Amino acid sequence: MNAFSAWPHQAFLSLWRHRHLTRQMLRREVEGRYRGTLMGLTWSFITPLFMLGVYTFAFSLVFRARWPQGGLGDSHFGFVLILFAGLIVFGLFQECASRAHTLVADQPNYVKKVVFPLEILPWAHLGAALVHLAIALGLLLAVQLLATGQLQWTVLLLPLVLLPLGLGLLGLMWLMAALGVYFRDLGQIVSVLISAMMFLSPIFYPVSAVPPGVRWLIFLNPLSYFIETARGVILWGTVPDLVPWLTALAIALALLAFGFAAFQKLRKGFADVL
Repeated sequence: MNAFSAWPHQAFLSLWRHRHLTRQMLRREVEGRYRGTLMGLTWSFITPLFMLGVYTFAFSLVFRARWPQGGLGDSHFGFVLILFAGLIVFGLFQECASRAHTLVADQPNYVKKVVFPLEILPWAHLGAALVHLAIALGLLLAVQLLATGQLQWTVLLLPLVLLPLGLGLLGLMWLMAALGVYFRDLGQIVSVLISAMMFLSPIFYPVSAVPPGVRWLIFLNPLSYFIETARGVILWGTVPDLVPWLTALAIALALLAFGFAAFQKLRKGFADVL
């Protein structure tokens, strides 16, 4: 079968067929990060809690920053919640993109096993990133409840908001995992691009604060939509518009299709390179 005709059902069929192995790989991803440490998985709670404390000190007490948008953004601590919500979404992208190019290159033993389904590696990595996102989100919601006394019901829509982002990241990881086998400089390029995208995303500032003449740079960044929309459902109770979400979903499915097809096409040479 031509690799480029294997979309999209083959990607999801492979996940279902190897769901038990994928679950094991996911668990290994999560536990492996903290293996050998004294506190183990507890670090996944401590790290975002510590960073939230740092942001509170820096932006509430030192810079006394406020968000131009009214309501929650009028308070110093509200700015920290807004900032942290944006960082949670960006963290999902960062965790997936920063390691995608090594998913296959760092696993030569798996490549040499003809029966091993290499295509599940991005699934497992995305699952581990979502676990860390869920932990950070739980912390954010707990702090939001303590600070404001309420939670927005629209937070239940967050999985739908992040669905296109997750599917797009899968396609990106398949593509980068395959290219990373042949092009080892990819990691350096990705590192620079991630840093650039962080400051070109509305994490530390709202889109309205960007001068109109260069605002197009923010809109070119696909993360801007997910950060702004996720903030809306978590903090302000805003229901996302359907048309932009469907557009994001269509683009994500196209990226997933291309990434999976490219991975299937390029995997034939993995063993020769590694």
